[in-house]
Amino acid sequence: MNEEPTRPVMIYDGDCAFCRTWIRYWLQLTGERVEYAPFQTAADRFPQIPRSDFEAAVHLMWPDGRVSKGAQAVFQTLALMPNRAWPLWLYDHVPACASIGEWAYRVIAAHRDLFYRLTLLLWGQDVQPATFSLVRWSFLKALGLIYFFAFLSFALQATGLIGSQGILPLGEFLQQVQSQAGSQSYLLLPTIFWFNSGDAFLQIVAWMGVGLSVLLIVGLARRVVVVLLFVGYLSIVNAGQVFLAFQWDVLLLEAGFLAIFIDFEVTIWLYRLLLFRLMFLSGAVKLLSGDPTWHNLTALNYHFETQPLPTVIGWWVHQLPEEVHRLSNVIMFGIELALPFFIFLPRRPRMLAGAGISAFMILILLTGNYAFFSWLTMFLCLFLFDDAALRRFTPQRFIERARRVFVHQTHSRLARWAVGALAAVLITLGVFRLVGTFGGDVPEPIGAVSDSLEPFHLVNAYGLFAVMTTTRDEIIVEGSSDGQTWEAYEFRYKAGDLKRPPLWIAPLQPRLDWQMWFAALSDYQSNPWLVNFAVRLLQGALEVLALVERNPFPDRPPRYIRAVLYDYRFTDPATLNSTGAWWRREPIGLYLPPIALTSSSAN
Repeated sequence: MNEEPTRPVMIYDGDCAFCRTWIRYWLQLTGERVEYAPFQTAADRFPQIPRSDFEAAVHLMWPDGRVSKGAQAVFQTLALMPNRAWPLWLYDHVPACASIGEWAYRVIAAHRDLFYRLTLLLWGQDVQPATFSLVRWSFLKALGLIYFFAFLSFALQATGLIGSQGILPLGEFLQQVQSQAGSQSYLLLPTIFWFNSGDAFLQIVAWMGVGLSVLLIVGLARRVVVVLLFVGYLSIVNAGQVFLAFQWDVLLLEAGFLAIFIDFEVTIWLYRLLLFRLMFLSGAVKLLSGDPTWHNLTALNYHFETQPLPTVIGWWVHQLPEEVHRLSNVIMFGIELALPFFIFLPRRPRMLAGAGISAFMILILLTGNYAFFSWLTMFLCLFLFDDAALRRFTPQRFIERARRVFVHQTHSRLARWAVGALAAVLITLGVFRLVGTFGGDVPEPIGAVSDSLEPFHLVNAYGLFAVMTTTRDEIIVEGSSDGQTWEAYEFRYKAGDLKRPPLWIAPLQPRLDWQMWFAALSDYQSNPWLVNFAVRLLQGALEVLALVERNPFPDRPPRYIRAVLYDYRFTDPATLNSTGAWWRREPIGLYLPPIALTSSSAN
């Protein structure tokens, strides 16, 4: 007499290595909900099924007597696992899905040796259910570190950049926005500085961001802290005008917003999609721009010399032969255009993408000062790994802390549906960001949603250095007390003194130095902030003078300010050894004609 099963029984081929590998994987997911038995020992329990049928396909035997086999049995077993019912729904409800599923099953069943080898290649010998508690825990620590440097960097420069006596006073900016947008101002420019734009409040917000970042690093009040950090940095970015209009600022906002929902499984994929868009678009825009230096692989001949704030390592890399730069260019396109697609592949190629992108980011941060961009991108690569990979390099006490924080998380159905709906919106907007980059049409409703969310920087366009600068025009700001003798203001990090080596400042960002590089790409009429900067120098504004390294007029401000444009180039090792000069320069001409204060602007 055969024993009646009290739970579904999955019958499989126990002599098949491919079958055994994936049955072990399913057993860990379903636990006691499903019994697994090889047909070699279990076939006698079900004499109504010919042994040849068991040899041909897996069977799922239900307690009520129902029998499923092939793809249907696979999908029904998956549906017994948490959050994996959707394949069965597609199988049952979407036309052609059942036929496609059964066809795919027959192909795999007929070539099990091949697919076992692919399993070893793509997943490894021991296929384990992926967990991400340590990944989440590690990323939040890393995100707190990025927020720390972002807020700290701004706090040290805030009053000089957008304070009441700064280059672009925040109060005046908000008044202009309100005069043009009226009641829509708060939605078009969401920032807490609408309540108070004074210098003291500006400093309070910046330093509170520093403190909250520390709380996130140590793991206190995580859910509240990630919301406050996002709101605080969003407020700063929208208030910062040209000084906070960098891609890594909005990248931090997008990554910080997703961190609010990091407990949910779908957020892992949202982070992966963010990393894909960031990397793939960075490569795509270079080709789509039509810039000949990218197409003929000569861009890196210029990049290390002409980038905004190079490092000493960048100076030395620039000296490498052209063949090395061309090869590096090819490798870069491979990393930016091909490797991102590995993000959507199984475990091993996905981790390869994480390692490759991280190595690329290390090279970038060694050769150039791009604030926290490279660090944040590397931290996003954590989501291409899993806990099993990170455990190899993590002390046991941290593994236990991560498990306590995330393993036993439960969410209501309403919360899951709400986050799922939000994820669907973000994914849709992200897809159409890609479509728009390639010149595709964006449907009007999606465009309207995108426009309404644009001020919150939830889904952004990315792509650095679409067009390579092949010369380095450098603005030298000079002052004079008599209009005849001119002395230069020395900036902290941008090129100026020919014998000062390129410095390393990242992950902090000297935003005035960066903006001077952008100003040199056009004229002063296109950069009214630079005229404001000159006026503040004439006024002797201490907040602005604190942003430069050397003030040649310490006793009283000069009567005149002008800006001269030079062509800067790296020297070579022989010149460096003989003269000590890292740079050489040739004058181009006047950038900003001499200006002086009128009686109305003297105060």
